[in-house]
Amino acid sequence: MSNKYAIVLAAGKGTRMKSKLYKVLHPVCGKPMVQHVVDHVKSVGVQNVVTVVGHGAELVKTQLGENSEYALQADQLGTAHAVIQAAPLLKDKEGTTLVICGDTPLITPETIQALFEEHERLKAKATILTAHLEDSTGYGRIIRSNDGSVQKIVEHKDASPEELTVQEINTGTYCFDNKALFEALNAVNNDNSQGEYYLPDVIEILKEQNQIVAAYKTPNFDETLGVNDRYALSMAETLMRKVINKKHMLNGVTIIDPASTYISADTVIGEDTIIYPSTMIYGNSIIGSDCVIGPNTEIIDSEIGNKTSIKQSVVHESKIGDSTTVGPFAHIRPATTLGNEVRIGNFVETKKVTFGNGSKASHLSYIGDAEVGQGVNLGCGSITVNYDGKNKFKTIIEDNVFVGCNSNLIAPVTVKKGSYIAAGSTITDEVPEDSLAIARARQVNKEGYYKN
Repeated sequence: MSNKYAIVLAAGKGTRMKSKLYKVLHPVCGKPMVQHVVDHVKSVGVQNVVTVVGHGAELVKTQLGENSEYALQADQLGTAHAVIQAAPLLKDKEGTTLVICGDTPLITPETIQALFEEHERLKAKATILTAHLEDSTGYGRIIRSNDGSVQKIVEHKDASPEELTVQEINTGTYCFDNKALFEALNAVNNDNSQGEYYLPDVIEILKEQNQIVAAYKTPNFDETLGVNDRYALSMAETLMRKVINKKHMLNGVTIIDPASTYISADTVIGEDTIIYPSTMIYGNSIIGSDCVIGPNTEIIDSEIGNKTSIKQSVVHESKIGDSTTVGPFAHIRPATTLGNEVRIGNFVETKKVTFGNGSKASHLSYIGDAEVGQGVNLGCGSITVNYDGKNKFKTIIEDNVFVGCNSNLIAPVTVKKGSYIAAGSTITDEVPEDSLAIARARQVNKEGYYKN
């Protein structure tokens, strides 16, 4: 197969979204639309991706980073005008160029690959990605010759009564012979009611040159959905969520209620894990095998080991080991690392903390900016007091420490291994190994104090 290139059209403002956020940056299943498109394109071995940017250019560049080169379309004068902005980067290259819109997040790598293969099999100068649509109102129709080649694309408003009955439509995604594309673009004019330069005119120019123009019909119209408003965005979210959930279920994951389960496109889940309703898993999360996740759980950019249970809890940017239990109603904040066989119970909050294997904070605790060793028990109401109003300080709790309930550990402080903290203590100084620390006032009874 020849060299493969791609031009991603992402310069339009997207006014119908009615949003301050640039259109192609709106997320679908936790990832911006344009990122979906670029990821899918790169997965089929495209050597150069050029994203045409306009409105919100710097934000798009920040999102895609080094995954793409960029061309600026300062004035939005049509799709052909957008493509020609990539000429300085691509026009002299030999190979096949995919032109795809940045607001089509549902198109799959398999369809993109099939389009490339059909284009090269037929030795075409252009190949159009088409789809079958029962109600094709508003779409350009694909008119084929008797031999199956494409005769022309007819816009709905220009179609004859017979042509209006055609149900094969133009999706707006194309493959071109790269040099033929940029040569034809030079002949495109803006002699139309909008005064814009349209990419489908390239098809007509190539046909006039007696070049082969082909079409590949995808069996799934839903893949070609372009997102132009919030309603289409919700449709894309629903369709992609079904695809993602089905993939996981076919790979051995039990999802009790797929309709209420939201999983990002980049999440990895092991076999025999059970996902309960109203669970949301975002970002680049990895969940092991034989886990129980949910119900009512949110996981973002986190790594979960095997045989771990997380119920009615929030986990952000953290790592949790094997056979650990979290929740219900726990909040695992960023930079938390929980070891194996750890117990984080109800109404426990952690932040920037490591828990060694077998340690427990079973209820009603805040543990932040701390190192907790192995076999530690933090009683109900234990708090690492890490903030003095200006700076954060660290608490170190070594192995096999027992912290009694309602204890405050005033950082910076270290509790050495094997020590006990008496319930109700406020610890401000280091506790030596195998010691009992008691830091509370002695009880004083004032008999008869409230007697009249």
